Amino acid sequence: MKNHNNYHPVARAVKFGLAASLSFGISTSVAMAQEDADTAKKEQSVEKIAVVGSRSAPRSIGDSPVPIDIIGGDELMKSGNSDMLNMLTSSVPSLNVHANPISDAASLIRPINLRGLSSDSTLILLNGKRRHKASVITFLGGGINDGAQGSDISVIPGIAMKQVEVLRDGAAAQYGSDAIAGVINFVLKDADQGGSLEVKRGEYYAGDGTSTEIAANIGMPLTDNGFVNISAQLKNADPTSRSVQRADAQAIADDGNPFIAPVTQVWGSPKIKDDITLFANAGLELGNGREAYLFGNYSERDVTGGFYYRNPHTRGGVFSNDGGETLEVVDTTGAGGCTNVPIGGLNHQQITTAVGALPANCFTFFSMFPGGFTPNFGGNITDTSLTAGTKGEFKSGWLEGILYDFSGSVGRSESTFNIINTVNASLGPNTPTEFEAGKYIQLEKTFAADFVKYVAAGLYEDVTVAGGLQWTEESFEIVAGEVASWEIGPYVSQLTNGSNGFPGFQPDDAGTNTRRNYAAYVDVEAEFTENFLMAAALRFEDYESFGSTTNYKITAQYSLSEDWAMRGSHSTGFRAPTVGQANVRNVRTALIGGELVDIALLPATSPVSLLKGGKELTPEESKSFAVGLVYNGDNFFFTADVFRIEVDDRIGQSAEFDVTQADRDALRAAGVRGVESLSQITFLTNDFDTVTRGLDLVANYSASLLNGRSTFSLAYNWTDTTVTNYTAVTGDFKVSRLEKDLPDHRATLTWKQDWDSIDMFVRANYYGSYQGVHADDPDLTQMASSKVTFDAEVSYHINDSFSVALGAQNLFDTKPERLPQWMSDILGAKYFETSPMGINGGYYYLKGIYRF
Repeated sequence: MKNHNNYHPVARAVKFGLAASLSFGISTSVAMAQEDADTAKKEQSVEKIAVVGSRSAPRSIGDSPVPIDIIGGDELMKSGNSDMLNMLTSSVPSLNVHANPISDAASLIRPINLRGLSSDSTLILLNGKRRHKASVITFLGGGINDGAQGSDISVIPGIAMKQVEVLRDGAAAQYGSDAIAGVINFVLKDADQGGSLEVKRGEYYAGDGTSTEIAANIGMPLTDNGFVNISAQLKNADPTSRSVQRADAQAIADDGNPFIAPVTQVWGSPKIKDDITLFANAGLELGNGREAYLFGNYSERDVTGGFYYRNPHTRGGVFSNDGGETLEVVDTTGAGGCTNVPIGGLNHQQITTAVGALPANCFTFFSMFPGGFTPNFGGNITDTSLTAGTKGEFKSGWLEGILYDFSGSVGRSESTFNIINTVNASLGPNTPTEFEAGKYIQLEKTFAADFVKYVAAGLYEDVTVAGGLQWTEESFEIVAGEVASWEIGPYVSQLTNGSNGFPGFQPDDAGTNTRRNYAAYVDVEAEFTENFLMAAALRFEDYESFGSTTNYKITAQYSLSEDWAMRGSHSTGFRAPTVGQANVRNVRTALIGGELVDIALLPATSPVSLLKGGKELTPEESKSFAVGLVYNGDNFFFTADVFRIEVDDRIGQSAEFDVTQADRDALRAAGVRGVESLSQITFLTNDFDTVTRGLDLVANYSASLLNGRSTFSLAYNWTDTTVTNYTAVTGDFKVSRLEKDLPDHRATLTWKQDWDSIDMFVRANYYGSYQGVHADDPDLTQMASSKVTFDAEVSYHINDSFSVALGAQNLFDTKPERLPQWMSDILGAKYFETSPMGINGGYYYLKGIYRF
């Protein structure tokens, strides 16, 4: 029988997850196959141990019952990306991220998709502890993420990472809500000495999007028994534009209007200003096998992106209410004589003359914005967190031999929304053109007590028995915008109220909603023989809002030989609707039938939503099945895993519903206020079921080639989602997006070469065909072809301290799927924004690194 005396108790206690799922995985860009004995004397192979997945002791490569990608911090920094989202997508093919231009708050905090599911179906951990969600709820999330509220991982800098662990398996029975698709655990550096400073400058081949990044990390001792490791990053990035002139704007310019901008509507990445992030990680040994730990972050950035162009002839509620036949004119003094100005068929000079002939008391927004206007939407995003805890082993009494981990966490995300170069039309000539539209604030507090006991049972290894308790409080707050952003002005009978494009949150919408829940779990892991591991987990959670849920997971691994092993898992899971999803309100602008329409998103239980079929949100429920094969011999490592994820009662955003005058009258009679300006509404709802099937292949080979060390890595993912049940509340177009917007096939092939003073890598990225959608409009949709891009980087080590690197993403500037000309003419975009490879094209960078 083996025992665990050779493992430090604190090292064992920190393993946070299911005793069923300890695993070691290798990502496509970082993993190295194990060396044989002779080679190992010359070069040490890199072995990474996953924190996610088990409360047992670490295991060696290939012993995982479920697949995990392990991405080292150094490898993350070699990707050339500054955004953690892009760093991960280049390493994990089953993870996708869209660019999301002109997508309201989704442009500020971009959602991720692991294994084809929404962003809030992937649980995010930091040092093994649950991380809070972002305050942004994605309303324009490319169909798949509509209504999702996931964590903001873009705030996490690569330089702070020891490694990132991506568990690609259902894990709600281990970690609770959200872990339907899997878990991503970010492990902070814990060195007590040394550090690095990196400066990077890059630009897209098109000459825009110039970015500058300064990142630093330092490790310091904390007395003789601890460490403090601090990382900081400052980033600024210019916006990009992949746009052409809109046909309607060009026609107005051709009619002699000199006020039309050369490009009136910009599709591209937003401007990022003063993106500053600070992460700290500290630990202190207290003696007698005890340890205290503390880690957290402060992050803040300002983001500004484009919005839809407001045509000076046709924009409803501002310039015209009859599609451009006349300009809407208001009487500012009550002196009379103000009639609409006929403009149908007139050129700019004729329109200007007609407007100039109006009496002084008559006002039209054409006189303020003769070329129309394009709002810029953005905000200030602040993210903070702090986790503190202690762990060790009880040394006496009836608890003797039990490992413990007591922790408390608090996380806060605040999004302050701003919109500029727009108007509150109902205020007429007295309108401001810049507005603070309000805030969303997400606050989460979690306290956990985790215990592990190794029990001698006469098996190959001691049985791991673990259990624990967790208490969580989650609140979502809406803060009203400044008065002018929502005020109903004197001209509301003719012109719309609220900051156009993103009306501010009204005082009636403001407030804080809070929910608490607690959980209890138990897991057991047993190695019956040297070749057979089996484990199980059971978790019970109770929520104040909808009640309780119980989930389980079973997993096993069997070694067929020294090199070959089989693994499998089955689990149930759930995702609780967030407090924000149950209570959020918002107004967005969308393209419906070729016209820009303001659509109000209301809580599912609001009187208006109930009228259209809304009902209280309930948890999503899932079942996961996975079977895999592992080969680990000589210098070659290979895994193949097939999976099936069934999710019932998924939460998403409903289709748009017209609010008729009869609806308004009925609601007003029932005492519901604020319904006068509603023309279309949508709400979040549990309305559809899905089945997602897939295959993950990972292969790595390492050898001595070309007078250096070569590592070849291949990763392939096939994922297919089918909507098995839905109603008209979801609608056919949403179903189409869920099934087709992400590519079924993704793959990466990487060659990494190391010499004494030079190292390099080349990576090929394959993106399969997908559904191209423009402006979330079902009429602007077509299937897009597959693409291949290449990334490359060459590093030269001047000495042990200094190195420089030159690299490029999308080296050959491969273009995404281009819109047909008739689609480009409508809104001025060049490419489908659902492109999985992004829309910006090639990007090159130069980086300097100092290590000490």
